[in-house]
Amino acid sequence: MSSVESVEEFRTEVRNWLRAHLTGRFADLKGCGGPGREHEAFAERLAWERHMAEHGWTCVGWPVEYGGRGASTAQQIAFHEEYALADAPARVNHIGEQLLGPTLIAHGTDEQRRRFLPQIRAVAELWCQGYSEPDAGSDLAGVRTRAALHDGRWTVDGQKTWTSLAHEAQWCFVLARTTPGSRRHVGLSCLLVPMDQPGVEVRPITQLTGTSEFNEVFFDGARTDAAHVVGAPGDGWAVAMATLGYERGVSTLGQQVGFRRELDALAALARANGALADPLIADRLARAWTGLQAMRATALRPGTAPSTAKLYWARWHRDLGELAMDVCGAASLTAAGAHGDPYELDDWQRLFLFSRADTLYAGSDEIQRNIVAERILGLPKEVRA
Repeated sequence: MSSVESVEEFRTEVRNWLRAHLTGRFADLKGCGGPGREHEAFAERLAWERHMAEHGWTCVGWPVEYGGRGASTAQQIAFHEEYALADAPARVNHIGEQLLGPTLIAHGTDEQRRRFLPQIRAVAELWCQGYSEPDAGSDLAGVRTRAALHDGRWTVDGQKTWTSLAHEAQWCFVLARTTPGSRRHVGLSCLLVPMDQPGVEVRPITQLTGTSEFNEVFFDGARTDAAHVVGAPGDGWAVAMATLGYERGVSTLGQQVGFRRELDALAALARANGALADPLIADRLARAWTGLQAMRATALRPGTAPSTAKLYWARWHRDLGELAMDVCGAASLTAAGAHGDPYELDDWQRLFLFSRADTLYAGSDEIQRNIVAERILGLPKEVRA
């Protein structure tokens, strides 16, 4: 990509490439995957993403020296929007490309960058994120997983939960307590831990949708090299906060294209089944449309706090799921195969059930409000025992 290529030229290049390549053996992947549907055609989506890598369409926002295209923020927005508009399949390498990769570029060593970044870019190694724990989900500073350095290797013991795609990943970046006796934000380290080894057990968690894209991960004497710590030992909190900032980056603009598609389809259903004649339904659809415009404007505003954006889109999407059930009416209460195993959900039921988690994962609403209050507005901190 030329450094002087305009955003519109770049957008056209992305659109034309997707139109030319999302065909043949990849044509049936359109619309596959995504929240609550990560089980769909996983091997085929992995092949598609490796095809993208071969043509230089992974890690477009990474600097050129690390294998990316050096795309500007505006160009990255264009890429994610065009990808969503093409109804291309949900990405399988998001955690490596959008979270760990930028973290290593900013905080990793040269050795770590040489070892891991090419594998992420080529979609040769998949990653999962070992942050949340049973007693430290939204309260990330309460991490109890511990690690100790012995004979040039870290030994990791503890449990992580809600670990997306851990059953498919070869590596996990783990937030662990490495300073004995430390509390809260102090004494944490970010470790890069291989998943395929004795001492790592992955147990899928069955969700309301009947699928299992989240997992529990148990570390019992798992090992990793001493050099596989991102940042200095004990600086894990700063590294973790940087990673969470990348998690809520420009890729959310593509997410909003998906939201718009869902809203348009729901409005069409309301017209077709007569639900739009109900003035309350019509008002809620209109509010959803204006809310989506506000969401986009907020995301494009420089300096918008990630927590503010997360609060907004999570509640908007959860409300859309509830609205979908009201538009569908009584039919929404039954599943096609309700007496079989497993039962079959339609797209609206799946949207409703999975969007219940939107206000919980990636930081619950309550925690996001505390962050906004204490760190942005400067209000007194919440009293803690």
